[in-house]
Amino acid sequence: MNASEILRDARAVLDDTIQLRRRIHRQPEVGLSVPRTQAAVLEALAGLGLDVGTGQRTTSVIARLTGARPGPTILLRADMDALPMQEETGLPFASEVKGAMHACGHDAHTAMLVGAARLLAGRRDALAGSVLFMFQPGEEGYHGARVMLEEGLLDSGAPPTAAFALHVTHRLTPGAISARPGPAMASGDTIQITVRGRGGHASAPHDCLDPIPIACEIVQAFQTLVTRRVHVFDPAVVTIAKIEAGTTRNVIPDTANLLGTIRTVSEATRERVLEGVRRVAEGVASAHGAEVGVEVTRGYPVTVNDVGFAGFALDTARELIGPDAVHTAGYPTMASEDFSYVLQRVPGAIVNLSTRPADGAAFPNHSPRMLVNESALATGIAMHVAVALRFFAQGRGGG
Repeated sequence: MNASEILRDARAVLDDTIQLRRRIHRQPEVGLSVPRTQAAVLEALAGLGLDVGTGQRTTSVIARLTGARPGPTILLRADMDALPMQEETGLPFASEVKGAMHACGHDAHTAMLVGAARLLAGRRDALAGSVLFMFQPGEEGYHGARVMLEEGLLDSGAPPTAAFALHVTHRLTPGAISARPGPAMASGDTIQITVRGRGGHASAPHDCLDPIPIACEIVQAFQTLVTRRVHVFDPAVVTIAKIEAGTTRNVIPDTANLLGTIRTVSEATRERVLEGVRRVAEGVASAHGAEVGVEVTRGYPVTVNDVGFAGFALDTARELIGPDAVHTAGYPTMASEDFSYVLQRVPGAIVNLSTRPADGAAFPNHSPRMLVNESALATGIAMHVAVALRFFAQGRGGG
């Protein structure tokens, strides 16, 4: 692997990558149906000599690059969907779609992977294996990766023996790379609770069964569950982010509704906490003579980076951009990611690329003011290319 050559070539396609990223950014799409983004990707991949297909249940794009010589297959993934939120960046290429914004960098992920596809296609004669490019909608809560797996992502052609993805972050110096071997990101489940009491006049709570203090007690009890029943080095986060009850100041309502999330970094703790929140909610409500309904919606599994492949990716980054710009994360993040479904089937890793602005405030992902340092996208393009080339050079058929 010639690091300087890869970086040079990545910078050569940076302008086109930025233009594609801005085109996608102007027209964000939410969920499993992203036809404009799909069309932009298909247009950008045209003429590269790839075997291209699209999804049926979702507007995904799958493209395979077959090298000149036989060898293993590596999967490279980018997500394409946006978030349902209003942009407040003031950028000249800001979202033109009311209530939708690329606030998590998926526009950059997609553009970088297209840039990498261009560079790898230009090296086809040197490739001993194939690259499966996975462009997926529906990462933001719609299980797009799972849908693509169910549609046969891994079933046509030589199955991949490794999988790699990049995600932008604001936490490091621009262009830096970080990853964590093992559990890297949390599971993400949704909990909805309805406390059923008995409403009446606010002046006579003794004639009622007020669900609001019961709901508040349940929220507090969840935090005790986490701190007293969950191992501190195998953590969980239970957050009730929405409480809804009542209509006015002088009426005790019949019901109170809670909505929140549960995040863990091991499947064992995930199951234990899911069972625990149901038990706690039912127990607290029963203690006050109220009824409660608890509904858990399972979200993404824990994202587990293969230890060997994560180390391989970090070593590749050190060779590409130097050891000072590469970091091994000491702990997982509690956000969730549906690349976890792929990593359940294929050993691989997701790593972070810092696109922190060089100047000014660095707003986090999912902020309406989130910005991407576009100069750092060259590093992302180069990382995709370098991981694939080094993968082939080492003949890593076992991941």
